[in-house]
Amino acid sequence: MSNAHKLALMRHAYTPTLPELQAFVQAAKTGTATRAAAALGLTQSAISRALTTLEARLGVALFHRIRQRLVLSDAGRALLPEAERMLADLDRAALTVMSFGGHRDVLRLAVLPTFAALWLIPRLSRFAAIAPEVTFDMTATLAPLDFERDPRDVAILRAQRHLRGAQVDILAEERLVVVAAPALLPKAGMLEDVDLARLPLLQQATRPNLWLDWFLNAGLDPITILRGARFEQFGMVLAAARAGLGLALVPELFVGPDLASGALRLASARSMASDTPYVLSYPQRSLDIAAFVRFRDWILTDAPPPVTGNK
Repeated sequence: MSNAHKLALMRHAYTPTLPELQAFVQAAKTGTATRAAAALGLTQSAISRALTTLEARLGVALFHRIRQRLVLSDAGRALLPEAERMLADLDRAALTVMSFGGHRDVLRLAVLPTFAALWLIPRLSRFAAIAPEVTFDMTATLAPLDFERDPRDVAILRAQRHLRGAQVDILAEERLVVVAAPALLPKAGMLEDVDLARLPLLQQATRPNLWLDWFLNAGLDPITILRGARFEQFGMVLAAARAGLGLALVPELFVGPDLASGALRLASARSMASDTPYVLSYPQRSLDIAAFVRFRDWILTDAPPPVTGNK
């Protein structure tokens, strides 16, 4: 028998089973084996055996038995939050798999939150129409993914955030525009940069240099800028702009619906190009996944382009 096999057997000997963890958590919550058994639909003897086996497996007493009551020991108190977390994680994993329903292909995406909410998700119904067998497991991310450790099939990020070794396709260039609620702007026309600098400027926390770059490009002294409220994501910045809290400097591809509805207006005739486009980032293994290939082909060639409204 190899050392690796021996080590695996040793680990199996002290790793709790699911029934043992369930019995332990319920006994800790209810204080008796009888009530734990009722909660789990088992017999009192089954709960007692599970607790005895678990304590023998770990080599510690998890409870003090006091007048038919089960009171957690120090070891039991240390184990309880971890046991609850493991059971909750297992429950979430089961619900996630169940949510896939009858779909044969599940594509796991990690996407910048505002890009997902304002650009990608509104377009997904068109992809669903041509690939109804594909469903999505989508999470928001602001950080690059290590595809060797993360099970995601693809990420949509800004170019500077993708990791070395990942495949990259440019999805959309980034151009920044200034927008504001109509009440902050003159009834006709737009503002010059010197006028913009007098108004509250909404800040994006993860990209704090945007306004600095904007005014440096205009040849103005950025020290005179009146700083405004600070928000973590572009989605929050846009919500603050709609509420009239100040001017927002945001990617053009996020503001189409607001410009079309009149919730926001362009405040400047100028725009600013960014050197970090939005990219599709994925590991080589994803090219063997049919759902990913269909999604990649669609988003690079068939997805409707961003709509930015009137300029």
